[in-house]
Amino acid sequence: MKVARAVAGRLEELDISIATAESCTGGMIASELVNIPGVSNHFSEGYVTYSEEAKERLLGVRPATLQQFSVYSAECAREMAYGVRKAAGADIGVATTGIAGPDGGSEEFPVGLVYIAVAYKNKITTRKFIFSGDRYRIRYAACKQAFRLVLDVLG
Repeated sequence: MKVARAVAGRLEELDISIATAESCTGGMIASELVNIPGVSNHFSEGYVTYSEEAKERLLGVRPATLQQFSVYSAECAREMAYGVRKAAGADIGVATTGIAGPDGGSEEFPVGLVYIAVAYKNKITTRKFIFSGDRYRIRYAACKQAFRLVLDVLG
């Protein structure tokens, strides 16, 4: 994935590290990163936190956040990004949460809804997307957008 290589190059230029916290993308971001030779200098760990319990235990997402806003929310994505950055001791934390389908959607939370957050320095940037297509296409689109958001945040 070209955008993943661009992120790896930018991490190298800035000599910074990244960690991933993935729910709906299920490790796809981490997988794309580890396809790039030399990325181990900048990527040391990633978490697939598919369950609410894993988000709480591994990333420090607050139960109150999940109860008030749901797992499919900007608030959850922000806490995941911050939590993975802190847990990994990384410069950047990137997180995804959403509904890849084909089941599980509702009027409030449709299939294809994905929140992506990037924690860098003292700021967390979050974006909401609604992707279409089958499960793989939604996950792939979310992965690409996560890398694009990292590039935007890094400037």
